[in-house]
Amino acid sequence: MNQTRKETVVVGFLGTTLDRGRGVKRWGRWRPTVAACTQPDLAVARLHLLVQEPWTRMAEGVQKDLADVAPTTDVVVHVLPEHDPWDFEQVYARLLDFTQEVTFDPETQDLLVHITTGSHVVQICLFLMTESRHLPGRLLQTSPEKGRDAPTHGRIAIIDLDLSRYDAIARRFEEEQRQGASLLKHGIQTRNPHYNQLIARLEQVALRSSRPVLFQGPTGAGKSLLARKVHELRAARRLVGGRYVEVNCATIRGDGAMSTLFGHVRGAYTGAQRERAGVLREADGGTLFLDEIGELGLDEQAMLLRALEEKRFLPLGADREVGSDFQLVAGTNRDLRVEVAAGRFREDLLARIDTWTFSLPALRERPEDIPPNVEFELDRFARDERRRVTFNKEARERFLGFATGPGARWSRNFRDLGSAVARMATLAPGGRITVADVDQEIDRLRHSWAVPGSDGNDTDVCAQVLGGERAAALDPFDAVQLALVIRTCRRSASLSAAGRSLFAQSRLRRSSTNDADRLRKYLAKHGLTFKDLRGPDV
Repeated sequence: MNQTRKETVVVGFLGTTLDRGRGVKRWGRWRPTVAACTQPDLAVARLHLLVQEPWTRMAEGVQKDLADVAPTTDVVVHVLPEHDPWDFEQVYARLLDFTQEVTFDPETQDLLVHITTGSHVVQICLFLMTESRHLPGRLLQTSPEKGRDAPTHGRIAIIDLDLSRYDAIARRFEEEQRQGASLLKHGIQTRNPHYNQLIARLEQVALRSSRPVLFQGPTGAGKSLLARKVHELRAARRLVGGRYVEVNCATIRGDGAMSTLFGHVRGAYTGAQRERAGVLREADGGTLFLDEIGELGLDEQAMLLRALEEKRFLPLGADREVGSDFQLVAGTNRDLRVEVAAGRFREDLLARIDTWTFSLPALRERPEDIPPNVEFELDRFARDERRRVTFNKEARERFLGFATGPGARWSRNFRDLGSAVARMATLAPGGRITVADVDQEIDRLRHSWAVPGSDGNDTDVCAQVLGGERAAALDPFDAVQLALVIRTCRRSASLSAAGRSLFAQSRLRRSSTNDADRLRKYLAKHGLTFKDLRGPDV
């Protein structure tokens, strides 16, 4: 298929120093604008030569010289209003006017933007105009050849700002993105698609925005860890230079909350014997993580809002404001919209911190991520205790089967998982976790999760062992029946005891002679065993 060859068009500024030349000697000098149009392998059809009013005579001289050495090149001189070539705003405005007056057609023209001549500000503006596609082309760079006998047309380099065309650069960007996501995940090779998508979006936000970030999720879902990793990622890319400061808002109240957040002057309240900076000032230039932000009082919320909007606030007891510029990362296990409706959280503050909100899933919603997190916890134990501990094959299969199964509630999420691995590793004989160690830990977890009075409604009870999706798919009748069985098993010492309780009337009628087998078969229909449900030993 024949394609029409594009004509080459060059846009560039007159170089008032480098393009200068008079007499015969000028032909022995390298002049960038002339050189750009006299390349052996580059046929320039048109040159748009930009020049300020005081230099039009020099431009006419260059135009005449090009008529002699490059007669096929049509030179169009554009006289720009006089401006300061070192003033960014003026230069950019002149170039913007030029792009609106002269149109370029990428379908028929190969546009090259010559960036060798002009002030550094001119070169930067030409780069920006090309990158933004106001000048829809590539960059042209010219340079002289070295040596006394070198040709005066020199060398050229053409740079395409479409970085996707450069494989090495594209691979570098992909690697940096992978490293950024790995840092946010603490190096854990997570497999849950939803969580991985969340991390990919968070990495983009962390590197492109300094607005507040809000993490929502249950206790132990990893909000604090992610907040610190966001700061580390931004610090690694030189986006922040200050500290990472963290405070749990559930631990501060009254004057103590005001002082912790905003600082105080000496004598601000009884016991304030020394001045205190407060965490907002400590985080100046860095990142402030306010965990459980929903626990803040309304007065503290109002001051925080002003600090975010104006970057200034009044320390407790002070008569002069102080400033601090920080990125806020907030965490909450509450639905702040519900808190707003109840009057416990300011709607204007929620609007300010809700630009980037990430809802972190509970551990039981990410069963495929439990195996790599178990390995992470073993590595952390090895670093902290300087002792490497591993599972034997059967023990690993037993623990992961339980951890990813319907009976594992993980009510405190990764805190439960980390504590479980640490306990098994500490008690493991000879550095190997055995099936006996795993069974002991499973019993302990089940006991800790079987909190009296915490069963909730029938659907909640079923969801604890089946997961939310499977529980929601049950008919209401089946949910009531299964919830009764679960509650009975939890308070029974054995399968037989639970069967006797559930089938007492059948036993009186002698219609059932094996209560335990009957219960075992019922549980199996739902993919459950008695061990998945039982409460503490009695």
